[in-house]
Amino acid sequence: MNYKILLLSLLFLGSLNAQESVAKKSDSIQKLEQVFISTKVIFGNKYEAENRSGSSYYVSPKELEKFSYTDINRVLRTVPGVTIYEEDGYGLRPNISLRGTSPERSAKISIMEDGVLIAPAPYSAPAAYYFPSIARMQAVEILKGSSQVQYGPFTTGGAINFVSTQIPNEFRGSLKTSYGSFDTHNTHVKIGDRKAQYGYTVEYLNNNSNGFKDLLNDKNTGFDKNDVVAKFRVNSKETAKYNQSLTFKFQYSDEVSNETYLGLTVADFAKSPFARYAASQNDKMTNKHQQYMATHEIEFSDVLKVSTSGYYNGFSRNWYKLNDVVFGGDKVKIASILNQPENYSNYMDIIKGNSNSGADALLVKANNRAYVSKGIQTKLDFHWNGAQVFHDLEIGLRYHYDEEDRFQWKDGYNIVGGQMNLTTSGAPGSDANRISSTKAFAASVLYKLKYKNLTLTPGLRYEDITLSRDNFGTSDPNRTGADISSRENNVSIFIPGIGMHYKFNNLTSIFAGIHKGFSPPGNTVGQKAEESINYEIGTRFNYKGIRSEIVAFYNDYSNLLGSDLAASGGTGSLDQFNAGEVSVKGFELLLNYDLLDNNSKFSLPITFGYTYTDASFLNSFGSDEDLWGTVESGDELPYIAKHQFNTSISLEHDKFELHLNGRQNGAFRTVAGTETINTSNGVTSNFIVDFSGKYHIKNNLSITGMLINALDKTYAVSKVPAGLRPGHPFGIYGGIEFRF
Repeated sequence: MNYKILLLSLLFLGSLNAQESVAKKSDSIQKLEQVFISTKVIFGNKYEAENRSGSSYYVSPKELEKFSYTDINRVLRTVPGVTIYEEDGYGLRPNISLRGTSPERSAKISIMEDGVLIAPAPYSAPAAYYFPSIARMQAVEILKGSSQVQYGPFTTGGAINFVSTQIPNEFRGSLKTSYGSFDTHNTHVKIGDRKAQYGYTVEYLNNNSNGFKDLLNDKNTGFDKNDVVAKFRVNSKETAKYNQSLTFKFQYSDEVSNETYLGLTVADFAKSPFARYAASQNDKMTNKHQQYMATHEIEFSDVLKVSTSGYYNGFSRNWYKLNDVVFGGDKVKIASILNQPENYSNYMDIIKGNSNSGADALLVKANNRAYVSKGIQTKLDFHWNGAQVFHDLEIGLRYHYDEEDRFQWKDGYNIVGGQMNLTTSGAPGSDANRISSTKAFAASVLYKLKYKNLTLTPGLRYEDITLSRDNFGTSDPNRTGADISSRENNVSIFIPGIGMHYKFNNLTSIFAGIHKGFSPPGNTVGQKAEESINYEIGTRFNYKGIRSEIVAFYNDYSNLLGSDLAASGGTGSLDQFNAGEVSVKGFELLLNYDLLDNNSKFSLPITFGYTYTDASFLNSFGSDEDLWGTVESGDELPYIAKHQFNTSISLEHDKFELHLNGRQNGAFRTVAGTETINTSNGVTSNFIVDFSGKYHIKNNLSITGMLINALDKTYAVSKVPAGLRPGHPFGIYGGIEFRF
């Protein structure tokens, strides 16, 4: 508690000092008229994000255009408070943490696209095996800290909302295409228009690569992903009594990626970091995603607006991948083998293809699942003015249903001369045959009171959740129910929060908040939810052109939930387990400055962001069979880097722009502990530099270039699901952009 008091005092004094330094430069507070924000966005612009009573960040279209990344990891690393560990080098399935939440498959944050939950089954199975393509997004909104009760069910770390391409105000279109290392292509085409009473936009995105890893016979280790999005909107006439609009959205994507859970041993990574073992030659992920969404908005008056969205998300996938190795009749999971290769030398010989095996020595699992996520949500927005007082009341309601349908099996292979051969076809449903589902009703109320320079935002969220599972058993593929076992877990909870924002003048403000953190439990009967109390205080100021945000936070978990994910070395059951009390505290810093602020032809903006996160268990628990192993009080949480920073500098002119970005990915441990991090217990730190440039031939035509990992650093990014995995090596890419 002393840590919190000290940080809060320092931040408060720092903001007052900054306020005194700039007070002479501003005699009045900037007052902008409050506007209704669409239900599809959290902030809508940087001004709203920078004046919220809680820590937040808006990645604008201009920022996304600088590098035109197709990897969400590279975008989010620029945002303080966001911790990531990579897996495949392309950002296909990211592992994102906000302020120390468990990062595995981004399962402990609320991920949305256009204001709608977008994880495959946000309540039943939130692990993000589907993730929206960042290359087709117009903006990204990150909300951390207090007053996030509007966005659930995960309220501890925060929410990320991806804003897809919006319908333009006039006829517009663009073509972007690039080609580069590892036979990587990226093509994005979009067109749209708006008339008096209707508008539309249509876009297509393809991203594919042969991959940068080495597999026998030069086999493709890359991916091919397609996205199609279409929107159509109709709206009332200007003379109508009520201003209304109805927007339809359709999205479809498919992916084939030759990805594996099988990494490398420490020794093999040191010798050949981009190699893949022979036993991963048949590993492949195939998936399809579709979204249907209809949004109705109506303004009854200057005081009241109502936005309602109905949505359906369907996702199906089969990750066909090596799961177990059998030798001498003993079956061992690949994570165990890669963690202790010296104890499983015979198994490693089979994995590498160095020795021929018998039938069914390699068990390849068809991780076949289908997901549904659907519901209806509405937001009522009231705002009115009083004497020197502005009031805003947002009421949100959502009814949601989702399910995960597992119908899985394992095929047996031998390996002879390095080639795998099918020896036994598994019966569909013989490995897993169950449906997990959730019905959830959520309601939220957020009240904003603005009096002169002070804004208060108290809020309350309510979640009523019923989680169920029907297990049909591995011997009933037709699901007759002859051997069905069912279970159900119920949770109802109120989630309060309050935030404060005080603006001293145009250049200096302070904000603070406290809120309850919540994460739904699993469907095990009587399992408790994850709960915490979260605090933050921060300041935003502009001192002689240096724009800064400084935030201290403290998350006090009374019950952290761990998830048994195969993606993090577990069994893959997705069962959650109690990890008890945990403390997460930290510090975030963001600085922006234009070195040529007064130059009319050039600008030279620089940015620096830093995040410190200290996450530790406050109790002892577990055994060697648990996901995190035996944990002692004081052990640090795995997968959370303590230090990380990002810095960038750009040279911008009407004819060209150059951008340089460097990021320090801090070391993190892969098992709980306190000892120094090394290659045996974690992933060591690295510093990676990216470079991009554009030359504008005409106002509507540009040539683009980009270097990924410009210094050609070889580095590890994770040690899960099974073994060390490399980051993206040096890559060079060039392309064109045409706009009309």
